[in-house]
Amino acid sequence: MSNIEETLTGLINIDGALGCAIVDYTSGMMLGSQGGGVDLELAAAGNSDVVKAKIKTMESLGIKGDIEDMMITLEDQLHIIRPSIINEGLFIYLVLDKKRANLALARRNVSQLEKTLQRV
Repeated sequence: MSNIEETLTGLINIDGALGCAIVDYTSGMMLGSQGGGVDLELAAAGNSDVVKAKIKTMESLGIKGDIEDMMITLEDQLHIIRPSIINEGLFIYLVLDKKRANLALARRNVSQLEKTLQRV
């Protein structure tokens, strides 16, 4: 089991990572971050709204199950949002350089790190 800082260190060490954060989407507050690429505090708040909207939409549609991850592709960056199943109400946010990152490997690493994050 990892604490927040260990998880963030694992995330920022993913090839192509620019920045990362662990966020409480119920409040929009960051629990920790490393790196940059974007204003991580602002991104935490904004992406909290994205996660809540997707959960609400799934409920309205009667879709069962959990969100594995969400990906936002930009011209030069990839943004991965992974809601935690273990730590309900939290998500991992990872910003990648699109030219340097391996998306499949990054998603796998984020999944593994999410599973080791200690219950907060």
